[in-house]
Amino acid sequence: MSTKDEYIRKMHSRLDQLNSEIDRLVARKDQLQEAGHSEFNKQMEELRHRREDAMEKLKQLQGASESAWGDIKSGIEMAWEALAQATESARSRFK
Repeated sequence: MSTKDEYIRKMHSRLDQLNSEIDRLVARKDQLQEAGHSEFNKQMEELRHRREDAMEKLKQLQGASESAWGDIKSGIEMAWEALAQATESARSRFK
């Protein structure tokens, strides 16, 4: 198995974990006061946008050749970091 395939599986696993975390955050929305719903919705929209960006980059990686995937990897890492930071921000804000 190539390093590319291993990396793709790792990233899919990480996305699955973050999707679970996002689901847990969404389940907490009912516990917020009405005034907090607007901020919560804004944070969730940002998470969705960043998740979609990371998923798009992962699709690009899957279609890349073995020799080109290293170039795409840096874009995925940046998208992943942005997604992880947004998730952490939402998690800490809506404990």
